[in-house]
Amino acid sequence: MSAKPWLAHYPAEVPPSYDYPKQHAAQFLLDAARDYPRRAAVDFLGGRLSYAALLQAAYRFANALRHLGVHQGDRVAIMLPNCPQAVIAFYGTLLLGGIVVMTNPMYTPRELLNQFGDAGVRTVVTLDLLYKRVAQTAEAAGLRRIIVTSLKDYMPFPKSLLYPLFARRQGLDRSVDYGDGVYAWPKLLKAASPEPYWHNVDPEEDLALIQYTGGTTGRPKGVMLTHANLVTATIQNRLWAYRCKRGEEVYLAALPFFHVFGLTVLLNQSVALAGTLALLPRFDLDLLFETLKRTQPTVFPGAPTMYISFLGDPRSLRFRGRAPSVCVSGAAPLPLEVQERFEALTGGRLIEGYGMTEASPVTHANPIWGKRKPGSIGIPFPDTEAKVIDPETGEELPAGEIGELIVRGPQVMKGYWNRPEETAAVLKDGWLYTGDLGKMDEEGFFTILDRKKDLIIAGGFNIYPREVEEVLYEHPDVVEAVVAGIRDAYRGETVKAYVVLKEGSEAGRDELDRWCRERLAAFKVPQQYEFRSTLPKSLVGKILRRALLEEEAERKAAEKEEEERIPT
Repeated sequence: MSAKPWLAHYPAEVPPSYDYPKQHAAQFLLDAARDYPRRAAVDFLGGRLSYAALLQAAYRFANALRHLGVHQGDRVAIMLPNCPQAVIAFYGTLLLGGIVVMTNPMYTPRELLNQFGDAGVRTVVTLDLLYKRVAQTAEAAGLRRIIVTSLKDYMPFPKSLLYPLFARRQGLDRSVDYGDGVYAWPKLLKAASPEPYWHNVDPEEDLALIQYTGGTTGRPKGVMLTHANLVTATIQNRLWAYRCKRGEEVYLAALPFFHVFGLTVLLNQSVALAGTLALLPRFDLDLLFETLKRTQPTVFPGAPTMYISFLGDPRSLRFRGRAPSVCVSGAAPLPLEVQERFEALTGGRLIEGYGMTEASPVTHANPIWGKRKPGSIGIPFPDTEAKVIDPETGEELPAGEIGELIVRGPQVMKGYWNRPEETAAVLKDGWLYTGDLGKMDEEGFFTILDRKKDLIIAGGFNIYPREVEEVLYEHPDVVEAVVAGIRDAYRGETVKAYVVLKEGSEAGRDELDRWCRERLAAFKVPQQYEFRSTLPKSLVGKILRRALLEEEAERKAAEKEEEERIPT
């Protein structure tokens, strides 16, 4: 077996290695505006902004920040859904030499305070709808500037006029206390100079982004990504999608930009190719189908739940054979059943990839055009090394054996913000220790089985949740499923399945138990089932296994407390 057996499966058009330019991450926008000034950079609910207009707005934002006293290296939080302002603020902050901190709009004041305090954020860009939450943290976090915009600011006519009425009917609070460090986006940009401003950076040393991890264990950590990290990651994705043509693609932007997957494979990727971003401020099926019809996107990166939702709606039949030709699934494992159904309906290609925030984020993907292996995460990207090691000894394991996946490449982070010890624990000799359990086959295709912490050990047997979930998804009545290990007095842990069934389905525990026993070893078969109408998800659409386990723990604690109250 060669050291990199996956190279044999690279399409001829994809180079194993590339000379990445040492450039500012905003250079992609300057190049697109120079070459395609009139092309639509963004489409927001039918309103469009050309590349020339986008660049001028980014210059205005950079100059506005300068006027407010923001300097190179200062952290600027962008707490917005997918809208033109998010794109403008992102590139404007980079042009200034600032460091972007992408912030989830769903965060509570406590979570905001943790993130702003950890990153040393003094400037926040947010929506009027979110202002009250940000304002609650302002004093404790030391915020000096809150820049407030509204979704209507870039809506086309007449939606911009109707939006305030809609918001009132929905009971949405859009009130803002302007003044004393709180600024209105339209006035701020109008008053700012449109003159080009560009702060030189050292691409390999200077940070472009602090992206916080999901925080499944303890407080979220800030991943430090340099300009070189973002440039490299963008070009690697561009090389992989080699049939995508500059100045011709339309990207369906349903993944949020505040998630690094959306930031790289949508925002930076589209701008690098002078594409059009069809922005969805939220994942809503009515909005999705309207945008699909209106913009006819060619590329649709998404999370598995987005494709599941698409397939579950009868309107998907209207797109038989004419959905986006390139679809890349990430953020969570892609069930094989979903991939097959999607491709059969649309005629497009849906491939699974893999990455993590610490790698900007993509390290692996199945070839879009070429040999692929459904159920696997594919092969490493150009200039990316990967191997599976024994978690105890650190020795590399042969093909087929399960161990921890580690990766190395120019897209790997600089480290965790203000966390040298935690950085040292996952970055060793340039290798990023992912914490994911996986294996590589003889041809160099990798498969992820689960996070090390999600591994279920029942009666001494190792059980990988994804394997069980794949079997559940194959059942025709299962819409969504997730498997977790719960405490068991006899086995240590046992397998519990949380399942969402199709509406009207009569399948129950007995049916699924029989289904699983025909396809899994007895020790892997779920011992408990919980049928639900929905499963908890992140805004990216990733099913939150940890939230289900927390519910389980709370339920057990309540049951124990009730037992203790009952007299014996």
